[in-house]
Amino acid sequence: MSQIRDRSTLLLAMAALVAATFAGGYTGLRQAPDPDAHGVAAFGDHDRDRDGGQSAGGEEEGDEGPADGDDWFVQQRVFPNAHLDLGAALGAARGEAAALRAGAAGNAAALAVPAWQSLGPANGGRITDIVADPAHSGVFYAAAASGGVWKSTDGGSSFHYSWDTGQVQAIGALAVTGTGVLYAGTGEANPGGGSSSFPGNGVYKSTDGGATWQNIGLAGTDRIGRIAVDPADADRIFVAATGSLFTPGGPRGLYETTDGGATWQLVLAGGDATTGAVDVAISPGSSNTVVAAMWDAYRTPSGRTYGGTGSGVFKSTDGGATWSRVGGGLPASSSNLGRMGIAYAPNDASRVYAIASDTTGDFLGFWTSADGGATWTQPSTSSTLSGSQSTYGWWFGRIWVDPASAQHIWVAGVSMLESANGGSSWSSGSSFHADQHALAFDPTAAGHVLIGNDGGVYRSTANGSVTGSWSHATGLANMQFYTVGVSQQDPTRINGGLQDNGSVRSWSSWGSYYGGDGLQNLIDPSNQSKVYACSQYGSCGRSTNGGSTVRNFGSTTSARRAWLTPLALDPTTPSTVYYGGSQLNRSTNSAQSFTSISPDLSYGDGGTSGVYGTISAIAVAKTDGRVIYAGTDDGRAWITRDTGGTWTEITAGLPTRWITRIAVDPTDADTAYVTLSGYRTGDSAAHVMKTTNGGATWQNVSGDLPDAPVNAIALDPRDHARWYVGTDVGVFSSSDGGTTWTPVGSGLPLVSVADLQTAVSGASLVLTAGTYGLGVYQITLP
Repeated sequence: MSQIRDRSTLLLAMAALVAATFAGGYTGLRQAPDPDAHGVAAFGDHDRDRDGGQSAGGEEEGDEGPADGDDWFVQQRVFPNAHLDLGAALGAARGEAAALRAGAAGNAAALAVPAWQSLGPANGGRITDIVADPAHSGVFYAAAASGGVWKSTDGGSSFHYSWDTGQVQAIGALAVTGTGVLYAGTGEANPGGGSSSFPGNGVYKSTDGGATWQNIGLAGTDRIGRIAVDPADADRIFVAATGSLFTPGGPRGLYETTDGGATWQLVLAGGDATTGAVDVAISPGSSNTVVAAMWDAYRTPSGRTYGGTGSGVFKSTDGGATWSRVGGGLPASSSNLGRMGIAYAPNDASRVYAIASDTTGDFLGFWTSADGGATWTQPSTSSTLSGSQSTYGWWFGRIWVDPASAQHIWVAGVSMLESANGGSSWSSGSSFHADQHALAFDPTAAGHVLIGNDGGVYRSTANGSVTGSWSHATGLANMQFYTVGVSQQDPTRINGGLQDNGSVRSWSSWGSYYGGDGLQNLIDPSNQSKVYACSQYGSCGRSTNGGSTVRNFGSTTSARRAWLTPLALDPTTPSTVYYGGSQLNRSTNSAQSFTSISPDLSYGDGGTSGVYGTISAIAVAKTDGRVIYAGTDDGRAWITRDTGGTWTEITAGLPTRWITRIAVDPTDADTAYVTLSGYRTGDSAAHVMKTTNGGATWQNVSGDLPDAPVNAIALDPRDHARWYVGTDVGVFSSSDGGTTWTPVGSGLPLVSVADLQTAVSGASLVLTAGTYGLGVYQITLP
């Protein structure tokens, strides 16, 4: 125990890291709308700001505050290794998972292995880029933050999956040539998005409209912000590689190929080991003139550094052979200069635009040049423009210019901003989901524009007017689930919590019924009309009519509440609800009121962050409801045998990792399983642990599982000796005590499985997986 307690300095470092805030801009606590006794909690693109009012979009404003879900996602995986190379670790895990799949595939035909079925929802999650295919009318491609590439053949009205299910699913950038050759850069450059949770492994190429893909290099770049194809030479391509966010050095900067990706050359390196490229544009007047935005960005145990002296815009007039920093009014090198974006007017090579945020994410400025970038002016100091960036301009950094009008521009922000006069005045759009990341023009249809944001793809036929009418594209099942609940009476009845898109329910066309970011969701096993849903930091609601009416939980006692605050129901008395903050709370009346039944079960948060040092897993024994297990995000495990009267720590023998789930054998309260996150760093860092004596001793049963976080575990209700786990690289089962693990079924993409639930239907087992990037998958096992 002393070895674990000595980690206080590490916990302080992690707390400081969280306090600095991280990803996607949730720099303040964002509460869900308060549901009342008369109706459903509202959910849309407006959330409460720090003053209690309504902010303009889905991301919270604030100067300081706890980190958001992407930070939670990353910390869960790297703890306690603050400098872990996530890209390399995940790449190795993918290789191990592929080997296990290949071994199982040989027996698939003979064994008639069942297939996973995608259940959606297809409402659309975070989109990072969109391109139109100039060679094929009505064809668009959309890049998903953690859900692959999607294709539309009807002008953006609907999309279908067009990526390799066995490859990394995090996509940061797309580009297409005049003949329809498609390029995809993996890993999201928006820090703290899919890139941080699931880094990429280079650039892919498709010559058949996305049907098949070939990796053409730049593995190790981790995050790719932009790809630009020379319109005069389709084999000449520039790739802006941002590089690893957590490890200095490695492949990063602006790369060029002149042979369609057969070979690559670094043409612009950063001024230091933490600077990469995030944006690139080729002048429409001369392919020898190229501009690139470099970004100095790095995470350390002591905080976030999203800017530095390496940031800025650089220009080459000799095809990339030599480069010089662009001045003339643009920011000079500074420790306060953050992310910048750059764009040429397609019909006027003299007109260029740039945008910048500072190191903290505050808006720094918007500039335009009328002489090809020699001199720059700031056409507007509009509060609409600056406000759209909130305090996390590094989440956006994009500009688009109308191909037919050099003065008609769009800027990404919480809301999409539009200017018809080169940036002198701005209009703000709010008729679609918040947080804008992508925009594309249809080259074959005037006025046809698509945008991509945290809620999918939207389509306009009014030349992209942000105050006009937009239609929401269908078919985009790139949704990021944290948890799912499944009815024991009807396994098709599913609810779940979604990043950026609230808590949703399948029995109402996957509509949202509880606001904020969707986190923990449950369905009462004895009554499918009783449902529970939470948003970030433990704001939860309860319903007795399937979510049509939602009421707040009763008051709970806790010093800290995590981004994903866990809930658990007593399996024999489901009206008994458990809520885990830093203390465990218990309700005996379906969450109407709670009583604290534990002290602080964590090591604490070091007094700085307020969101770590919390309970992360809860399980109640079916044979004895007085027996409760609890695990924390800092690696502590506990058991009580008298409903919280006394607690015994059972941490000894467990690896120091974030505890993700606990499952108790339904026939024996002393037999339990603990799953843990964090990539392996040695023999001691197991993923699945088992006890048969209530935690007095633990056995490592992770066997030959891939070296990746295990996010969930489920026991087969028909055969408790068969276990299922959901990992960052798929679903696996074991029936030999954890010595060997086999991939479950066929057809499940290589995507992170965040939650796993079981239900019995007749003689069959229905297994439901909530994935973080491709929605819900379900399989029926004999």
